[in-house]
Amino acid sequence: QVQLVESGGGLVQPGGSLRLSCAASGFTFSRYAMRWYRQAPGKERELVATITSSGGSTNLADSVKGRFTISRDNAKNTMYLQMNSLKPEDTAVYYCNADVFGLKYWGQGTQVTVSS
Repeated sequence: QVQLVESGGGLVQPGGSLRLSCAASGFTFSRYAMRWYRQAPGKERELVATITSSGGSTNLADSVKGRFTISRDNAKNTMYLQMNSLKPEDTAVYYCNADVFGLKYWGQGTQVTVSS
């Protein structure tokens, strides 16, 4: 079965950095685009970043451009989100997502809190 497991969240001060990981299993990871979403308290889940199956093309939300980088290692079945210059408004639960065989799969999420 498809499994997505996020890790790497935590508490960080404004201006700090974190790297999130998403370990995938149960499907041929290298064949699928992957995405990072986030959901802040009281807000809808929003798309943060997308990466193609090969990793050759990425897309970032305007709110994180220039600060976040999405990448993947198909040999390790893992996707990453490098987050720099973090702001309090980046506080949210971050989820990885894969659309496999027409179904949306989600990880359990990892909490990122940006606060002094």
